[in-house]
Amino acid sequence: MKHLEDTPWWICDAEDINYVAYSDTDSIYIHAEPLLRHLYPTFDDMSSSEKDDKLEEIALKYQDIITDSYEDLTTECFNVKGKHRLEMKTEAVIRSAYFRATRRYAQWITKQEGIAKESLDVKGLEFKKANFPPIFGEFFNDILQQILKGAEQPHIDKLILDFRNVILSKDTDIALLGNPTSVKTLNKYVSRSPRAGEVLTELKQGAPANVKASVKYNDLLRFWKLDKQYSPIVQGDKIKWIYLIDNPYKIEAIAFLNFDLPEKMRIFLNDYADRRKSFETILQGKLENFYTDLGWTLNLNPNINKFFNF
Repeated sequence: MKHLEDTPWWICDAEDINYVAYSDTDSIYIHAEPLLRHLYPTFDDMSSSEKDDKLEEIALKYQDIITDSYEDLTTECFNVKGKHRLEMKTEAVIRSAYFRATRRYAQWITKQEGIAKESLDVKGLEFKKANFPPIFGEFFNDILQQILKGAEQPHIDKLILDFRNVILSKDTDIALLGNPTSVKTLNKYVSRSPRAGEVLTELKQGAPANVKASVKYNDLLRFWKLDKQYSPIVQGDKIKWIYLIDNPYKIEAIAFLNFDLPEKMRIFLNDYADRRKSFETILQGKLENFYTDLGWTLNLNPNINKFFNF
């Protein structure tokens, strides 16, 4: 958490160790392992469930101490004497967590309100967004879970390399690699329709990438005389779009409708989709940021070094 790297005075003095891992409006997450090791010399020999129980015991004790202190707060700051409604509550025991930024985190919860459980709680991370292709999101979610549960970098490196090979393979359905989005406007960006002998519509400057890709799809449908059999993309449609390598029509990116994709278009996409660029633009940057946050580097393993320097 970047805003906690320079310890605020209200958390602790600058010369003290800051054990606050994350905080927001109504929650605070404390790194408790140093305290547990101090109180329990045999902490490393305990089972995971025993460690969870010890952590919960400490949290409940501090919960009561903080709640008691609220009497001073209400009296001195709010002029409320006697009974008040402020209360500190222990919400969950978290075995490990990844905090990217405010309201962007993942936590492996093993106890919640006293009940043992196993769940991954993810909030605000990019791979959970609707415009993130599920095939990439599911992969990121999987390696995140494995890291939270103790997986080492060499293992994760291999998973990334193997996954990249899957994405680059033509055996992977091209429809899985498209960027999901919607197209709200089309006509406002059209400068001129194709003339006789032309294939592509001329677009105005400033047309968004998804609009350009959608118009190009409609152009090819019309050029291939498939526009009567298959649905063109219209304003308001939910689409996917993907970058292309060099192709006969010099199209840089094209959109498509997953539910009504002509076989000829599927073959065209399979031949000319830029799978490498899809991996780079959708996933690679997220992985690099993730590695940096973990204190890992991507060039320690020769294979991964080669992978990220094509």
